[in-house]
Amino acid sequence: MHILIVGAGLAGVSSAWYLRAAGHAVTVIDRNAGPALETSFANGGQISISHPEPWANPGAPLTVLKWLGRKDAPLLFRWPAEAARIHWGLQFLRECLPHRTRRNTLAIGHLAAYSGHQLRALREATDIHYNSLSRGVLHLYFAKENFRHGEAQQRVLSQLGIGAQMLTPSACVTAEPSLAHVETRLVGGMLGTDDESGDAQRFVSELAERCVTAGVNFVFDTQVEQILREGQRISGLKVLQNGSAQEIHADAYVIAAGSYSTPLMRPLGERLPIYPVKGYSTTLKLRDPSRAPSVSLTDESRRIVCSRLGDSLRIAGTAELNGYNTDIDPERCAALVNWAEDVFPDACDTNEPNYWAGLRPTTPSNLPIIGRSPFDNLFYNTGHGTLGWTLACGSAHALSDIIDGRTPAIDYPFAGRA
Repeated sequence: MHILIVGAGLAGVSSAWYLRAAGHAVTVIDRNAGPALETSFANGGQISISHPEPWANPGAPLTVLKWLGRKDAPLLFRWPAEAARIHWGLQFLRECLPHRTRRNTLAIGHLAAYSGHQLRALREATDIHYNSLSRGVLHLYFAKENFRHGEAQQRVLSQLGIGAQMLTPSACVTAEPSLAHVETRLVGGMLGTDDESGDAQRFVSELAERCVTAGVNFVFDTQVEQILREGQRISGLKVLQNGSAQEIHADAYVIAAGSYSTPLMRPLGERLPIYPVKGYSTTLKLRDPSRAPSVSLTDESRRIVCSRLGDSLRIAGTAELNGYNTDIDPERCAALVNWAEDVFPDACDTNEPNYWAGLRPTTPSNLPIIGRSPFDNLFYNTGHGTLGWTLACGSAHALSDIIDGRTPAIDYPFAGRA
């Protein structure tokens, strides 16, 4: 079967790999000049299996209220708000109910653990390199309430079979010596022992090269203008390539277009609950590597993550709801640089920060949409939010199973499941 995938980011290229391994002819199209040039380009670099709790949780509404009016707030809701954002926000509030949070946490946890297993198997099979470090992710707690919440989360992780250890401040410094500067400010930490870090853009690029070797066809600089349908089947895509309109056809189609999956599907009557949540990152060259961390970190108080990428440090965070706007706000980026200077003084060259902003395709529940659409030959692998890399390989492997009529080996609410 010939399968056409829309999107050459983490979700799309991972899908191409597993579908080609299953024996399908695969074509991937993307509007950019190469793979992983949008949301997957400069993310936080974490494969964070130990963080399955969704943004929508019982404590979220009060936290968001505390941040209102702060330009540097971890979550910024730009005004005025369009109807789609208000609708998404109301759905988000519903997902904050305790029983829905519990359900969503378990679903994300199952998928994350499965995805970690698939990633390790892929790495062994392909010998792929992407500045990977398998030293875990250390969650830092600078406030007692965050630490208590971490303890509750650790118990959930234990139930899911996900490795996580609660640490004292001194144990945090033992795990990552560069934290010595902030030891007296720490309340404690949690080390996710199944977690990893690395360069997501390099991972996607190298996996795309292996896909090409395996026979996958990539078509870049191609914009999808319209999805064509005949009854309950998709008959093709109308695309714009080199300035000319064309139609391309396949037996089946996969939408892995991140935040742009929503406008693609809207003309077909599908309202995907995905909203583009802008995240920022800065990549700093190291001035003194001995002062920089080699364990990936998450500051749970300020919602900032950082990962060591060779001779650079990637710091990422913040969430901004502002439609499809990708403009870089210097003030929000400066907050990331200030964090690096505060926690790791003199470790990085902050004179020439490399800023980036990208749109995370986020559902109100934080559950990605994976599986069948209402159309017979159209499938989804989209809406992964901040966990795009964490969930990529598991999502793609499960999608391959679904397309081939197999039941994925995990407990997850896949789309279109009876």
